[in-house]
Amino acid sequence: MEKFLKKLLNQPWIVVGLTVFISALFFMQMKQKSRMETDLDKYMPQNHPAFAYSDQAEEWFGINDGIIVAIENKNGIFNAATLDTLKQLTRRLQKMEEIEKADVTSLYTADNIIGTEDGMDVKAFYKRVPASVESLNELKHNVKNNEMTFGRLVSFDETVTVIIAEIKDDVFTQEFYEEILSLAASYETKDIIIHVAGRPIVEGTMALLGPADMKKMVPIVLLVITLVLFIMLRSVKSTMLTMAVVFFSVLWSFGLMAALNIPIYAVSTMIPVMLIAIGVADGIHLYSHLQLHLRENPDASKKEAITDMLQQMWKPVAMTSVTTAIGFVALLTSQVYPIKYFGIFTAFGVLMAMVFSLALIPAGIMIFGLPKVKKTVKNKSNKESDLAYGLATKVLKRKSVSVFVTAAVIILSIVGMQKLWINSSFLDKFEKESDIVLTDKFINEHFGGTTTLNLILDAKGKKDVFKKPEVLKLTDQMQSKLENDLEVVGNSFSLTDYTKRMNKVMNADKEEFNTIPDKQDMIAQYLLLYEMSGDPENLNKVVDYDYAKLNVTFQLKSDNSQALNSAIAIIETYEEDFDKHGITMNYAGSGYKGLIFTDLILEGQILSLILSLIIVIILLSLMFKNFKIGLIGAIPITITALISFGIMGFLDIPLNTTTALLSSIAIGIGIDYAVHFIEQYRINASKTDNKNLVAQKTMAHSGRAISYNAIVVIAGFMVLLFSVFPPNRELGALVSLNMFTSFVGTVSIMLVLLTMSNVYFKKSEK
Repeated sequence: MEKFLKKLLNQPWIVVGLTVFISALFFMQMKQKSRMETDLDKYMPQNHPAFAYSDQAEEWFGINDGIIVAIENKNGIFNAATLDTLKQLTRRLQKMEEIEKADVTSLYTADNIIGTEDGMDVKAFYKRVPASVESLNELKHNVKNNEMTFGRLVSFDETVTVIIAEIKDDVFTQEFYEEILSLAASYETKDIIIHVAGRPIVEGTMALLGPADMKKMVPIVLLVITLVLFIMLRSVKSTMLTMAVVFFSVLWSFGLMAALNIPIYAVSTMIPVMLIAIGVADGIHLYSHLQLHLRENPDASKKEAITDMLQQMWKPVAMTSVTTAIGFVALLTSQVYPIKYFGIFTAFGVLMAMVFSLALIPAGIMIFGLPKVKKTVKNKSNKESDLAYGLATKVLKRKSVSVFVTAAVIILSIVGMQKLWINSSFLDKFEKESDIVLTDKFINEHFGGTTTLNLILDAKGKKDVFKKPEVLKLTDQMQSKLENDLEVVGNSFSLTDYTKRMNKVMNADKEEFNTIPDKQDMIAQYLLLYEMSGDPENLNKVVDYDYAKLNVTFQLKSDNSQALNSAIAIIETYEEDFDKHGITMNYAGSGYKGLIFTDLILEGQILSLILSLIIVIILLSLMFKNFKIGLIGAIPITITALISFGIMGFLDIPLNTTTALLSSIAIGIGIDYAVHFIEQYRINASKTDNKNLVAQKTMAHSGRAISYNAIVVIAGFMVLLFSVFPPNRELGALVSLNMFTSFVGTVSIMLVLLTMSNVYFKKSEK
C-alpha cells in the first residue's frame, strides 16, 4: 500500500483527472435517476409477517390511507354555501384519475339508513343543495339523528365536515400532492376554510421538505467546516484540498445510490452532512502530521515531506476509516430499508474519503505546493505542547478521579436509559407549529382521529360467525371499552355500527333499540334488507362475503407508539373471549405497520450496537496485535453510547428512524480518536520507558489532531440544528455531544487504562 501511494506521487495529474472523470459519470447518474421515496410503506420490509398479513387484510377490506379534507365554517356548516362547497369538492375528487369514485366518502355520498312503513330504506342525505330553511333543518336533523354520521363526517359542534378520499399507495406523487393542496385552496372563501390532512399528505410534505432541507443544510455545513478548517490549518490550499475530499465522497455516494436505483429516503438527506463532517478527519490528521514534520524539518523537500506523511499516517488513516465504516455497516442488521441503505452508502462515502485523502491530498500538494509554516507558529506550537504536556501530567496524577467520574457517569447513564422510549410517529418529525401538525391537531379535536388501527377478527373460515349476536355484542363491548377508557381513541367502526343503526330505525328510532339484536335471524334479516336497499359494497369494508372475517377500525388522535400500544393492550384483554368463539386477532393498516416499524428500529439498533462493538474490538485487537488494547480502545465509544442513550432518557428524546442512528455514528466516528491515540502511544512507547513522557508526547501529537478533529465534526453536526425536522436537530446536538465525550474519554480514562495496563512497557519492567 505504501509503495503504491508513493508511485501515485509521480503522477498527480492522472490522480486528479481520473477522480474528476469518474465524478462526472456519477453526477450524470444522479441527474438522471435520483428520486425521493414518498411512500412510507416502502420504508418497511415487505416480507415481514406483520406487513405481509397487513397487506393481505388491506386487499380483503379495501383498507387504504385517506386524504382528509376538512371544510370549516365557524358559523356552522348547515348552509347552502358550505354544503355546495362540500358537494363540488367531493365531485372534483371523484373525477381525479388517482382516486376511485367509490372511495370518496362525505356527507354528500354517505348513506342514511332510515325506517319506513314498508321496512327499511337507504337514501342519500342530499343530492341537490338545500336552499330553504325547512330543508336545511331537515338535513341537520337527519345528520344529528344518525350515529354513523354525526361525529364522524360532521363535527359535534356542527362547524366542520370532512371528505375522506382513500387512495392506493402507488398512485401518490408529488404532482398529485400539489394538485390536492391547490384544489382545496381554490374553494376557500371569507367564511369557508379548507384543511387538508391524512397519511398521504404527511408523506407528500416530507418528500417536499426533505430535499429542500438538504439543499439548505449542505451549503451551511460546507461554509462552517471550511471556515473552521481554515482557522485550524491556516492555509487556503490545505483547506480547499480537504474540502475537495468530502465533496467527491458525497458525490460518489449519491452517484452510486442513483446508479443502483436506490431512492433517497428522508434519513438519506443527512448523508451529505454526515460525510462532510466525518470526511475532513483524515485530512486533518494528515496535515497535522505534515505541519509538525515541517516545523522540525523546515528544509525538507516537497516529496520528502509527503513521503514521510504517507509513511507515518497511512496506517492509522486506513484503520480509522475502516473502523468508522464498520460502525455504519453494522446498520445492515436493521430490517428497516432507510437505515440499512444509510449505513451502506455512508460507509462507502467514508471509505472513499479515505482513498481521496491518501491519493488526492498528496497529488494536490505535489501540484500546488506545501502549506506554508510560518515562524510565528513555532511559538504557538510550544504553547500547545506545554498545554498538552500539562494535561497528560494531570490526568496521570489523578487516575482515581478519572476512574471515579467514569463510573458515576456510567451509572447515571444506565438510570437514564430506563426512561428511553420508541416513537413511531411520522408527524413528530415536523415542527409542532407547522401547518401539517396544526391541521392534524385541528381535525383530531373535531373528529375521531387521523390515525387508524385495524383489528382483523378471523373465524378461520367458519361462515356466518359474525352474524351471531354474542360475537357482535362482544365486539361492540370492546369498541365501547376503548372509546370510553382511552382519551386517545376517538371513534371506532365495524359491522356492529350498521347492525345497531338498523335495529334502531326498524323500531321507530327509539334509543333503547340502539343495540345488537338478540337473535341471529333478525341480524341476518337486517343485513339482507340493507343489501337490497343500499350499497352492499359498503359492507365489504367491514366484513367479508362469508361473514367469517371482520374489520374493526379504531380512530386514534395520535400516531405515536404509546397511543397505539395503549389501544392494543386493551384489545388484547378480549383475546381469550374471542378465542372461545374460535376467533383469532390480527392487526393491519398503516398505524399498526408504523408500530412494528419502530420495534424493528429498536431491534436493529441493539443488534448493530452489539455487532459494531464486537467488530471494533476484534479489529483493534488485530491492528495492535493485543486483545487488551482492543478492549481499552472500545472503552471511550462504549461510554459515549451509554451517555447518549442516558441523556435521551432524561430529556425525553425518543428513539426514531433518525435518532436510532446515534450509536452507530458515535462508534463510527468516536473510534477514530482511539485508533490515532493508541497508534501514536505505541510509537512513542517504543522509544522510551518513561510513561509520563510517552503520555505527554502522545497528547502533543495525536491529542492535538483529535482535538481539531472533534472541533470540526462538532461544528459540522451542529449545523443540523438549522434543520426543519426536529429529530435531525436532536441528532445533531447528540452527535456533537458524542464527539466531545469521545474526545474526553480518549484523553482521560483511555490514557489512564493504557498507562495502568503496562501493555507497551513489559520489556522495560523485566
